[in-house]
Amino acid sequence: MHKDVTEESARISEFRRFYRVFFSRGVVVFGIIVIIALIITAIFAPWMAPYDPYALDMSKTILQPCKEHLLGTDALGRDMLSRLIFGTRIALMVGVVAVGAAATIGMTMGLLAGYLGGWVSMIFMRLTDALMAFPMVLLALLIAGILGGGLKNVIVALTIGLTPSYARLMYGQVLSIRENDYVLAGRSMGANNVRIMLRHIFPNCMPPLIVQITMMIGMAILAEASLSFLGVGIKPPEAAWGTIVYEGYQYLRTNPTLSLIPGFAIMIVVFSFNMVGDGLRDALDPRLRGVL
Repeated sequence: MHKDVTEESARISEFRRFYRVFFSRGVVVFGIIVIIALIITAIFAPWMAPYDPYALDMSKTILQPCKEHLLGTDALGRDMLSRLIFGTRIALMVGVVAVGAAATIGMTMGLLAGYLGGWVSMIFMRLTDALMAFPMVLLALLIAGILGGGLKNVIVALTIGLTPSYARLMYGQVLSIRENDYVLAGRSMGANNVRIMLRHIFPNCMPPLIVQITMMIGMAILAEASLSFLGVGIKPPEAAWGTIVYEGYQYLRTNPTLSLIPGFAIMIVVFSFNMVGDGLRDALDPRLRGVL
C-alpha cells in the first residue's frame, strides 16, 4: 500500500515538474495558442471563411484590403482571407501526415537496426546515410519533381525526405539503451526480442523523438510551402499557402499583402511548432535544459 502511494506521488510530482517547466516560457504558451488556433481554423474553415475560396469574381481583382474583403482579393477576384483560412487545412494535413508517416517508418528502421544489429543495421543505416547525403528540401524537391505535383505526391516526397532523421535519432537512442540493466534483466528472464523492443526500449526512446516530431511538423509545413512556391508542390487552384505566396509575389509593389500575409502565416506557424518543441525538450529532458 505504501509503495503504491509513493509511486502515485512520484507520478504527480513528475507531472507538476513537467507542467511548471513546459509553461514557464511565454513563447511556448504563444506557440500552443497558435497551434490550437490553427487546428480550430482547419476544422471549422467552411464556417469561418467569409467567401468561397475558389469563387472567381473578375470585377474585383487585386483589391486592397477593405471592409468587404479584409485581406483583399487576388488576380482572379478570390477572397484572400478565405483562401488563407482554407490553407490551414492543407498545411496541417501535410505536416501531420508526412511527419507521422516519416516518424513511423524511421523509428521502425532505427529500432530494428539498433537492437538487431548485423546485416539489418548495415542495410537500414546505409540507406539512411544515402538519403541524408541530400538536404531534406532538395531531396523532397527531387522526388516531387519526379512524381509530379499534388497533395499525395507532396506528402510522399516529404515522408521520404524526413524519414532519415528519425531513423538516425532512433538508432542512436537504441544503441545507448539496449545494454541497460533493465533490458538485460528482461532478456535473462526469457523475454523475446519483440517484447524487449516494444516494452523496454521503445518507451525510453520517446522523449527526444516527441520533440523531433513536434519541430518537424513546422519544417514539413515550410517545406510544402517551398515546393508549392517552386511549382512542384500543391497545384493551383488549391488554397495552399505556398501557392498563394507564389501567385501574389508578382504584385509585391502594387499589393504586397497578397504575398506577405500568407508568408507571415507560414512564419508564425513554423515558429510556434519550433517553440513548442523547444519547450517539450526542456520539460522532457532536464539534462538538455538551456543547452540548445
